[in-house]
Amino acid sequence: MLSEVFYWLFNMSISASVIGIIILLLGKIKKLPRRLIHVLWAIPFLRMWIPVGMTSKYSLMTLISKFTTKTVVIYDGALDFAFTNHVMAADNYSPITYKVNLLDNLFHTASYVWIIIAVSLTIISIVIYIITKSELKDASLLRDNIYVSDKITAPATYGVCHPKIIIPKGYELSDLHYILAHESAHIHRKDNLWRIFAIISASVHWFNPFIWLFLKKFLEETELACDERVLADCVEDEKKAYATALLDCTESRNVFVSAFGGAKIRMRIERILSYKKMSSISIISFTVFAIAIGYVLLTNAS
Repeated sequence: MLSEVFYWLFNMSISASVIGIIILLLGKIKKLPRRLIHVLWAIPFLRMWIPVGMTSKYSLMTLISKFTTKTVVIYDGALDFAFTNHVMAADNYSPITYKVNLLDNLFHTASYVWIIIAVSLTIISIVIYIITKSELKDASLLRDNIYVSDKITAPATYGVCHPKIIIPKGYELSDLHYILAHESAHIHRKDNLWRIFAIISASVHWFNPFIWLFLKKFLEETELACDERVLADCVEDEKKAYATALLDCTESRNVFVSAFGGAKIRMRIERILSYKKMSSISIISFTVFAIAIGYVLLTNAS
């Protein structure tokens, strides 16, 4: 049973890798809004957890299946659901029967190694989360959901159900407006929830080096997307002040908090100073583009 789970997971990880590489390439297009790229990053992380999906002749997997994959139909009805099998090491799939005993033994052994490390990484993540929560519990209330703490070096948002904005002691009040706007954007977008989901996904798919690269890029795009959200409400003269506030921050090293000073500072400042507000037509165009990309990447080969 465990080896079957690992076989399916291994194939899902390959699908997520292909999709993640596509998102990486799209991210190189500077004219694309970072909020759009950030939304698209949800696709590879979702593919890590979804073994089957609707089929489509427009799916990216349809193109790939001509060379390296086999589509296994799970349900054939009004809507076809299929599993994209990249490894092609099995003859039957319910239950999975491997072509040779060597493959059976290989996946059986690998499945135990996978589960031990996956559980260990998940436990480590939980421990880090608990330690972080313990360190921040003594933060002093400033107002509303804003707290002050001497345990952090950069403004950050912590928590999922009841998120708090944590400000370091002795911070410049002149920068507070932009800090709160940025951290409020994290809260509005539920970034900490997505952050935890991405970390758990990486822990489960730990054997895939691409996933760790995707996690790093996803966290960077989170900060860039929040910058764009704040800048959308700023006038032209405020961009420099926002960039100055960013320079006053140091990077947070905790993966469980969304920090104002996180991601590559130089890259963020360049984007802040060159930011142009989108027109209504641009917003509609990018929304249609995101839906089309999502359809192509989330569906399986027909």
